[in-house]
Amino acid sequence: MKIRIGIGSDEVHAAPGSFTATVDQLEAAGVDSLWLSEIVYSPQVEPFIGMAHALARTTRLKVGTGVAVLPGRHPVLVAKQLATLAGLAPGRVLPVFGLRPARRRERVLFPVAAGRRAALFDESLRLLRRLLAEDEVSFDGEFHTLDGATIGPRPAKPLDIWLGGSAPSALRRVGRLGDGWLASFLTPEETRRGRRTIEAAAAEAGREVEADHYGIGIAVADGDIPARLVSTVRERRPDTDPAEVVPTSWRAARDLINRHIDAGLTKFVVRPAGSARSFREFLDRFTEELLPLQN
Repeated sequence: MKIRIGIGSDEVHAAPGSFTATVDQLEAAGVDSLWLSEIVYSPQVEPFIGMAHALARTTRLKVGTGVAVLPGRHPVLVAKQLATLAGLAPGRVLPVFGLRPARRRERVLFPVAAGRRAALFDESLRLLRRLLAEDEVSFDGEFHTLDGATIGPRPAKPLDIWLGGSAPSALRRVGRLGDGWLASFLTPEETRRGRRTIEAAAAEAGREVEADHYGIGIAVADGDIPARLVSTVRERRPDTDPAEVVPTSWRAARDLINRHIDAGLTKFVVRPAGSARSFREFLDRFTEELLPLQN
């Protein structure tokens, strides 16, 4: 199975003023992929606009969302965006979607009726997949009604739609409706159990998630874990020591990735735990310490 390691965005080097230089450095260094977070209240580029810019400047770099929110967006418009990007940069568009924004105060930006977000997510995923695979789609669901919708030229091969999340319901959704899983803030034992849950849900639904479509995002700290990230981990994982899921050195990052590989993961998104003082320094250490793990 192919082990691939990409780089995730941070607030400084994914801001509009520095984003172009970041993209150019990743392309020149031969990095597999760049992943753009959907954090609205921040300097970071909007992920779909950032994807378009990065793909236009490069010929090899793959670009993904890590993780974009789907409920609250109309799936026809999302399908049109993805099909357009895939037509302009075949084989280099990596969409990953989640249930809700990571930051609680941004949830009002993706409005959904109370208690219906999961149901809307499921319906939106089904509709998105059809739009990317069929010439014309008619649909009559709880949230969306379409009559002969078409988005124009579709990707020659339907895009793989990956999903985030770690709750039992999220893992079962990956098995039922996703093509891959991108986890975060989980230990290797937890990703091992998560993969088994996904595989079981996929088998029950009469489908299969490809063996090399399991991954995780990892923030790497340079020494102490930044206080804001500690708070984030404790909010999302109150029963977990942040040091178990946020390595505090490149050696620790390498060891953690190897343990996740042993647990059955093959795709990794590595980002600075805080705002890296020098992206060039971060990239040099990344290529030195982690790229040799690829095969």
